[in-house]
Amino acid sequence: MLGIHGLLKISAADFIVRTAYQMGKTPLLPLFAASLGANATILGLIVSVSTLTGILLKPIFGFLSDRWGRWIWLLTGTLLFAGIPFLYPWVTTPKELLILRLIHGLATAIYGPVTIAWVIEQGQQQGNSARNRAERLGWFGMARSGGYLLGPTIAAALLLVFEEPSTVFTLIGLLSSTALLPVLLLKNSAPAKTPCFTLRQQTKSAFQAGIKTPELWLAGSLECVVYLGIYATKTFLPLYALESGISILWVGLFFSAQELFHLIGRPFGGRLSDRLGYLPVAASGMLLAAISLGLLPLTNSPLNLLILAISFGLSQALIFPSTLALFAEKMDTRHTGTGAGMIGSLKNSAKVAGPILGGLLINWQSFAWMFWSMSILLILWSLVLLLNLLSEKTINPKRKYSRAFPVNT
Repeated sequence: MLGIHGLLKISAADFIVRTAYQMGKTPLLPLFAASLGANATILGLIVSVSTLTGILLKPIFGFLSDRWGRWIWLLTGTLLFAGIPFLYPWVTTPKELLILRLIHGLATAIYGPVTIAWVIEQGQQQGNSARNRAERLGWFGMARSGGYLLGPTIAAALLLVFEEPSTVFTLIGLLSSTALLPVLLLKNSAPAKTPCFTLRQQTKSAFQAGIKTPELWLAGSLECVVYLGIYATKTFLPLYALESGISILWVGLFFSAQELFHLIGRPFGGRLSDRLGYLPVAASGMLLAAISLGLLPLTNSPLNLLILAISFGLSQALIFPSTLALFAEKMDTRHTGTGAGMIGSLKNSAKVAGPILGGLLINWQSFAWMFWSMSILLILWSLVLLLNLLSEKTINPKRKYSRAFPVNT
């Protein structure tokens, strides 16, 4: 049974390793790569290669955790997070750094689907999974987002003290090692019971289950569309601000405020979706995100920029717990890890594609057209969600819709 203590343990482990990982990513990694002589092209590849690893391997590690249990893979991922940072001081060339980043990306590829599947699965074993599924995912996501908020600031402060990136990487390894304590305290639960499948048979069954679950593709596509907008904004808002005469300080505050309100709003967004339905809350979040992005090109006031940052962060707090809970409600419980990995692959694809698509739109038209295009995309998907909900209610007008889709009783 995963009570509050189990949720706290897995959230603590995820918070520690994510904070440490983000410390090593921004601003430490670009500075370290540049000191090794990496040019702009190689530097971009070094920064993004761990995301590419996740696209390919998240479904595989999710599947392996379905077959052999979550705990062993959580331990493996934690050991990778803890051990690999100690190797950075030995790197002497950009090529070696690229290879090490590729290996380091295995840790995030494991942790992504396995931790989500753990929270979903243990909540289902509690017997009240439908009542507060999204809220639990919201609390867990709050811990994960905390790492994105704190990591870069801590790394920058450590650089001011120690100056050498290699020294900071050693400290990152020490910090990551502390995550072993909550992981070792987690209960080593057995995997879900399945027929006596061979590895090949279970692989086929798992991926077929994912492919044939419409809610998985709906949830994954929603996250994909949102992340297109998020990463395009992260990439090009600083350039737009400089062009518009807005201080770069306000851009930093924009992203800090966005992540802060995303962080503190996730549990409440999850609770709201548990009560009002996953689709309505996700659609509302996407409309709020669309409005926020659509108004960015019309903003030249720092205060208005900060207001849009807050609304953009709150929109994510509404969307992400709802999408994960939507998938969890319909996915075969024997293949939860595989499904979480497939959604993670779609999300990572958007992280890579967002800056590329944003750059193409800017080259074609302007910064404003890029933001408006992302806004329109979000509006279209929110309408798809609302139409989906309305069509379900039209088909079954007397049925109670306590969540996103009708629940068979």
